[in-house]
Amino acid sequence: MSKTDLVNFIAEETGLTKADSSRALEAVMNGVIKGLKEEKKVALTGFCTFSAVKKEAKEGRNPRTGEKVAIPARVAVTIKAGSKLKDALN
Repeated sequence: MSKTDLVNFIAEETGLTKADSSRALEAVMNGVIKGLKEEKKVALTGFCTFSAVKKEAKEGRNPRTGEKVAIPARVAVTIKAGSKLKDALN
C-alpha cells in the first residue's frame, strides 16, 4: 500500500477529504519522528512500538571486491508489532 492508497483509505473510513486525510497522515508521521528524536520511543499500544537504536561504527566488506569499508555510526529505527497487529495478520 502506498502513501496515496493510505490517504484514500483514511478518507473513505473517516469521511474526511483527501486533503484533510493527507494532513492527518503527515501529522502522525511527524509525531512519530518527533517522538523518536526526543524520547527514543513511540508506542501505539496494541499496534506497534517504534524505537530509535544507536548503532556503533563498524568495519564491513564490499561483497563484490572484498575491500574493507568503514560503516559510520548511525541511529536506526526498529519496529515491534503489537498484539492487535499480530492477531490481525494471523
